[in-house]
Amino acid sequence: MDHTCRDIAQMIDHSLLNPTLTVAALEQGIRTALTHEVASVCILPHYLRRCAELLRGSTVKASTTIGFPHGGHTTAVKLAETEQALADGGEELDMVVNISRVLSGDWDYVRADIRAVVAATHARGQKVKVIFENCYLDNEQKIRLCEICGELRADWVKTSTGYGPGGATLDDLRLMREHSPPRVQVKAAGGIRDLDAALAVRALGVSRFGCTRTVEILQECQRRLAAQSQVA
Repeated sequence: MDHTCRDIAQMIDHSLLNPTLTVAALEQGIRTALTHEVASVCILPHYLRRCAELLRGSTVKASTTIGFPHGGHTTAVKLAETEQALADGGEELDMVVNISRVLSGDWDYVRADIRAVVAATHARGQKVKVIFENCYLDNEQKIRLCEICGELRADWVKTSTGYGPGGATLDDLRLMREHSPPRVQVKAAGGIRDLDAALAVRALGVSRFGCTRTVEILQECQRRLAAQSQVA
């Protein structure tokens, strides 16, 4: 394998977004992310402040969601969520586009909605991932969103929330990488459950993936590298 386990860990946004997670589970999840030095923890908004406190001084970023999971909030509500998240220590925000407006072809609304969150976040020196929820969209709509996100200098385009009827596909990731400027990174979400899936998206130029099976993936990486070194 042409990577280290740290390379894989640095692709992982450790996901703590299941609404049934207890405070104890959230605390344990944050500590798991710290132990494995992943890229970020994406946590339920109500626990972001505590998450940021625990991550302070580490390399792991504190992140949360905006307009999650359906994207139908008004722009004003998304902005209020953004300001709260930034005040609570959020460093990367994962916002959902207004899916209804995308499907309606109301691109002016979609652009303004994304611009508002991106501008507010960038003004505070933090970053935004824009979630498309590709399972509802056709390729033309996905490409248009990539173009808009490129124009607005979003930091990532992201396939899915992980809570729709479909998640990341290799075809979608190829499409998003092809139609996004190099400065815009690509994140996969939904369905990255093992090391092979992580390696497959990495090969396409994906820089991050959302993950609940962080420990299992990194343990498998360690096993394979150990086996590889024994053969060598």
